[in-house]
Amino acid sequence: MTLELDDIQHILLTRTPAMTGRYEFLTFDTAAGGRTWLSELLDRVQSASDAVATLDASKRWITLAFTCNGLRALGVPDESLATFPEEFREGMAARADILGDTGPNAPEHWVDGLASDDIHAIAILFARDDDEHRRCVGEHDKLVARCDGVRTVSYLDLNAHPPFNYAHDHFGFRDRLSQPVMKGSGEEPTPGSGPALEPGEFILGYPDEFSPSPEVPEPEALSRNGSYMAYRRLQEHVGAFRAYLADNAGSPQEQELLAAKFMGRWRSGAPLVLAPEADDPELGADPLRNNDFNYKEMDPFGYACPLGSHARRLNPRDTAHNMNRRRMIRRGATYGPALPDGAPEDGVDRGIAAFIICASLVRQFEFAQNVWINDKSFHELGNEHDPICGTQDGTLDFTVPKRPIRKVHKGIPAFTTLRGGAYFFLPGISALRYLAEGSP
Repeated sequence: MTLELDDIQHILLTRTPAMTGRYEFLTFDTAAGGRTWLSELLDRVQSASDAVATLDASKRWITLAFTCNGLRALGVPDESLATFPEEFREGMAARADILGDTGPNAPEHWVDGLASDDIHAIAILFARDDDEHRRCVGEHDKLVARCDGVRTVSYLDLNAHPPFNYAHDHFGFRDRLSQPVMKGSGEEPTPGSGPALEPGEFILGYPDEFSPSPEVPEPEALSRNGSYMAYRRLQEHVGAFRAYLADNAGSPQEQELLAAKFMGRWRSGAPLVLAPEADDPELGADPLRNNDFNYKEMDPFGYACPLGSHARRLNPRDTAHNMNRRRMIRRGATYGPALPDGAPEDGVDRGIAAFIICASLVRQFEFAQNVWINDKSFHELGNEHDPICGTQDGTLDFTVPKRPIRKVHKGIPAFTTLRGGAYFFLPGISALRYLAEGSP
């Protein structure tokens, strides 16, 4: 089946060369106001085909998505909303216990109104540079001001922080590695990245790895070429991470190795399976080599990459059952100022604000959160969560396999804290028009 690239929002299939941007969260007091806002943005939302054709020339990229409450506020009838999955209808905050979002990560601690029912829509405004960012934000502010019944609840400005860029997080690790590829996208998987998958694993209305015709919400005019996005805003405690490395490893080289053991890759992106002793930046930067490995044959016991490391948990590769049904597309960016080298934790909010895109929030995103990230017995470890993004309360461990005696790090602190999240429906281009015109 051919992908309808001119009807799929670009974020599903393309990475833009944006260096800054804003996530703006909105509420609709009236359906008419929401539709007016949406109508004025329709022609500015790029499809996947448009984004590719104009990638070198474009300076800004807009994506629009809606919560269940937002679809209702726009006038989508209850009988249609009832055909959407339960987890989407409930929203992320209501499913905190399932996701492991407890303690400091719980919704009562979320910022910017993200746990409230008032979040109806998100406008993702990516820009190539700061000047275009200011222009886009100014134009959108004017639009919101002239749309009666539309209000901005909150926003988050994004930035590529020196000395890194959007491809690195605040801990200094190279990001955006090991993304799945869809059949029909025109892209070929890099070595080790797994086979191209059926598009229905990510986009509604297409065959998936299990069924040639999976069920989709009704009406088709709303659901076709759509997807779901799980938004996660993770504050990174950079000073605490650096302090832990300094307290639990000796030389700078040993600290870098421990950091890599937590992540499963060196900061350059070089995988520990292929570079177990020292970083290899050339390897890390080479997309034809930096994913070309497996775990079952090359590192079954985790001597190179620990069984509980972040990268191994989030992509267990050939050690996971039914892996092709668990893959997710990840988009996002950093926010907040960089913490200077050598500076202690300063309490400033900095981190990653990411979207996990999939066709099934339960089967893909929630499974990953519940089983891969926050299951203590993942790979039969016994008392561990993901050391980077798992829920940590100071009572859990991290095991580094080693001959002749393994090293168990006790009392892992929280290196990240969830500051907010939400479930969004990402409509196709024609579905945006359907919403702007109002349900029949």
